[in-house]
Amino acid sequence: MTTTTHTPADRATGTRPPALTAAPPRNRDLRALALVAHLTLALWALTVIAPLLFTFLGSFKDNAELFDTPWSLPGALRWENWANAWSRAHIGRYMLNSLIVCTGGVFLTMLLGSMAAYVLARYRFPGNRFTYYLFVSGLLFPQFLALVPLFFVVRNLGLLGTHTGLILVYAAYGLPFTVFFLSGFFKTLPTSVAEAARIDGASHTRTFFQIMLPMAKPAVISLTIFNFLGQWNQYILPLMLLPGDVEDKWVLTQGIENISTEAGAAADWGSLFAALTLSIIPVLLVYVFFQRQIQSGLTNGALK
Repeated sequence: MTTTTHTPADRATGTRPPALTAAPPRNRDLRALALVAHLTLALWALTVIAPLLFTFLGSFKDNAELFDTPWSLPGALRWENWANAWSRAHIGRYMLNSLIVCTGGVFLTMLLGSMAAYVLARYRFPGNRFTYYLFVSGLLFPQFLALVPLFFVVRNLGLLGTHTGLILVYAAYGLPFTVFFLSGFFKTLPTSVAEAARIDGASHTRTFFQIMLPMAKPAVISLTIFNFLGQWNQYILPLMLLPGDVEDKWVLTQGIENISTEAGAAADWGSLFAALTLSIIPVLLVYVFFQRQIQSGLTNGALK
């Protein structure tokens, strides 16, 4: 039972001290919303971590352990699965090919995309908006719709079955989002800096590469990482542009798919999981080491 103490001043004025009240309904709603958000994030984290953990544990097991006790710890660390994936399945060669193609594709995407975005954002000329919307319309174009004409275009250029043809296609598919994102970022940069550089005699090229592009570094780093992750995980485009007669030029996704289809029912699942783990590790390392840059680029872009 709660008692209320009245002071002499309260008796004299006839007022009563405020009674203790429960938390406002708004605070209760916010706490309930925060609880739901945390539960949702925990469920999402579980759905992401569980397959990764299953794949990593499976890379140290044999077929019997994988089918009998899939979620248990491996009875022994079978590093031979990793050795088989690297040597017999040629994962090392496929990984090198993926690195070459992704490096070239990302470099070309960021170089052309940043220059196009800068011009469209900072210069006014006839057809500016039309060109911008033409780039952005690439985001609405389904990838599968372009596969057949893309195949014939690359073949007629004599680039079918080459890394050069795949790099050019990767760059073409990465340009729409790169131009869309960077053009909005370049618009927020102060014009006084570019004007001061122009007064000092700097050319348009020097102003872009030495002044404006470094100022857009957070956005450039974020887009570089996103483009790398997207191109590293590509499967449909390499499958179409790097046919079976150029197996030595296959990328990682093709090599992993080839392990499972060639073996059939007698697949060495431990080696397959080891190959999957090897393909995941580079992407995971890129995100772990550059997560601050990703968050910084996206946050700066959102605030501006």
